[in-house]
Amino acid sequence: FADDVRCSHGCTIGQLDKEALFYLQARGIPKKEASALMMYAFANNVLESVRIKELKQRINKLIAKKLGVSLGFEL
Repeated sequence: FADDVRCSHGCTIGQLDKEALFYLQARGIPKKEASALMMYAFANNVLESVRIKELKQRINKLIAKKLGVSLGFEL
């Protein structure tokens, strides 16, 4: 029922999908990089809306630094 749904502003927290993490690891991606890849994919949903190339590159670098990995590509 639509009346039962409540939306509010907040942060998103939770655990990574263990099956998805296992899937990436089974294909040779180390756990740290697999976790970072999944978190980056989540953040990238918002990052796709950034139209300024230099700003997008800076944000990518900040995300990579926070995750402790190298993203391995330039936009």
